[in-house]
Amino acid sequence: MNQEETKKGPSFVIIIIAVILGTTLYKQFDFKTLQFEQPAMAVIYGLTFVACVALLIKDYRTRPKK
Repeated sequence: MNQEETKKGPSFVIIIIAVILGTTLYKQFDFKTLQFEQPAMAVIYGLTFVACVALLIKDYRTRPKK
């Protein structure tokens, strides 16, 4: 098993976390009042979502070319 195959695992987990957080943020946002149901949790979800996306972008940029 080379290093490329072992790097796929954490990226997959981070993608799943980002999808879950994105859908949670979407569900908690009230489009009529343009507010979140739980603003404090939305901040935590948003920061974690941004961190996951940043890690995915960083991983994509540092991925070795085939």
